[in-house]
Amino acid sequence: QMKKQCHQKLLIQMKTECVPCSLNLETKCPAGYTRITNGTGIPNCRKYLETKTHTLSFVGCRHHCVKDFEHPECCQGRWGPDCMGK
Repeated sequence: QMKKQCHQKLLIQMKTECVPCSLNLETKCPAGYTRITNGTGIPNCRKYLETKTHTLSFVGCRHHCVKDFEHPECCQGRWGPDCMGK
């Protein structure tokens, strides 16, 4: 019995919202995602704060999250909805 479906594994990456770094310790990834950054995350974004007179800008932090996703596909040489082949 040959396997008709060969699942292709995809790694989906996303970043959490940019927040002040001091608040980012508690940031969780969305359900199903795993956090791959530690502590306050990566300080690679800017956060803007509007006041009545100015716009303040400061460095914010984000976490990177990953999720494994299995994408079902037919094995080589097979095709169609049932992955039958010839």
